[in-house]
Amino acid sequence: MKKLEEVLRDWEAVIGLEVHAELTTLETKMFCGCKLEYGADPNTHTCPVCLGLPGALPVPNKAAIESIVLAGLATNCDIEKRSMFYRKNYMYPDMSKNFQTTQGPVAFCMRGWLDLEVDGPAAKERIDLDGLGEGESLGGVTKTAEGYRAHVGITRIHMEEDAGKMNHVGGSEGRIAGATHSLVDYNRCGTPLIELVTEPELRTPEEARLFMQKLRQIYLALGISDCSMEEGSLRCDGNVSLRRRGSTGLGTKTELKNMNSFKNLHDGLACEICRQAEVLEEGGIIYQETRHWDPSAKRTIVMRVKETADDYRLFPEPDLAPYNLSDEFIDRVRAKLPELPDARAKRYEAEFGLSAYDARHLVEHRSTSNFFEACMACADNQALAKPLANLIINDVTGYLNANDGVDLADTPFSPARAVELVKLLSQDTISSKQAKEVFSAILDEDKDPSAIVEERGMKQVSDTGAIEAVVDKVLAENPDKVEQYRGGKTGLIGFFVGQCMKEMRGQGNPKVINELLAKKLG
Repeated sequence: MKKLEEVLRDWEAVIGLEVHAELTTLETKMFCGCKLEYGADPNTHTCPVCLGLPGALPVPNKAAIESIVLAGLATNCDIEKRSMFYRKNYMYPDMSKNFQTTQGPVAFCMRGWLDLEVDGPAAKERIDLDGLGEGESLGGVTKTAEGYRAHVGITRIHMEEDAGKMNHVGGSEGRIAGATHSLVDYNRCGTPLIELVTEPELRTPEEARLFMQKLRQIYLALGISDCSMEEGSLRCDGNVSLRRRGSTGLGTKTELKNMNSFKNLHDGLACEICRQAEVLEEGGIIYQETRHWDPSAKRTIVMRVKETADDYRLFPEPDLAPYNLSDEFIDRVRAKLPELPDARAKRYEAEFGLSAYDARHLVEHRSTSNFFEACMACADNQALAKPLANLIINDVTGYLNANDGVDLADTPFSPARAVELVKLLSQDTISSKQAKEVFSAILDEDKDPSAIVEERGMKQVSDTGAIEAVVDKVLAENPDKVEQYRGGKTGLIGFFVGQCMKEMRGQGNPKVINELLAKKLG
């Protein structure tokens, strides 16, 4: 099978996402008063309504309606005042009443959009923009200095109830393939769920991953879901088809079901794109089907032939009246909108002079964004914003990624200590390499940066006269290396710096050493 970059030279992927988010911050289910609680004993939060027993009547959860309107406003959707619920009929063991209450042709939220900033290695998957200059556009994509900006349409966000949970016993990674038997837990059945459907305007697995990440940031900022992909409260189905580059028709799509991590979403789509290309290039046919991504085997596997809308026999829910949202209700929800990640990033650029890249990466996680705000609140110099951003984006984020589940607020690394560490670095008291050592020591020893520097004798010597004497000594002791350097072996600069640092027991200021060496060797 060809690699993704090879495939994308000849084929264009057409990708659309269906992102499901459980409204986990609510207290009760969508149409009944059963408690929402992840991890409760199986089948302990059920009732006649969510089990679909005869005679039980649903009552809508008003807080859930407010949450979906919030999501729509935050993703630039039009809020439809009039909509209604439908019954979507299917017979799966995880839905005991054999139909799901969902929305029909008109959802609460319609016709939205999000812009994606794609840069760095992520931008390399998009090969059709090579001829564009900065600021030039192709379709919904605009070239930027760091990569490109992609405009992605959102078809709708509709409200529905989640199904129960199937626990497959004996299969690989809890999947149905190879399972000996399955158990059903109906606790999740009836959980309020919003499903966002994009237009088929994504073109690479990286764009799909970035869209999912951005949407998660927005939902977390709104406080409508914990967006835990590990616990299943945020899941994604990816629809993908291929067409030859330059053509405009759509190929037959397949659906990858229940991607539960950003990596699985990217890798599953990449594998499916390569699989479809191989089938098509061998003269085969792509069938409309639902597949699942097996990360251990690194392949997609057929689950079932994809149903059509007719198979679901959709019809209006007779037990629920149509909705007619008032302007007052929508305005009241709009007033609850917090500062969203994009707006916060723009504020960081304007208020603290950060680059768009730094600002965007700071707001990727609420914890790092809030930590940066706390740092700036106790900093007495705006010039510290850039080094603080670097510290948080690189060291703090790296630490949190390596220690999954750790809350920064529970560590010894406080905003005050972050500011103190950055000051020591900006004043050339310590080097950038030493700053990383101090950062680790703060976490391990719960001490202030200055105390660690003092205890370890890490304070840099920045006195030009003292450093110049050492530089002269090193150059005098290595005349052959000096001659080689002047003869073109400029890589020897590292040798000279190393010898100077050795003479000064690691306490010489590397910046001053480099400047003096460059002056004397030049």
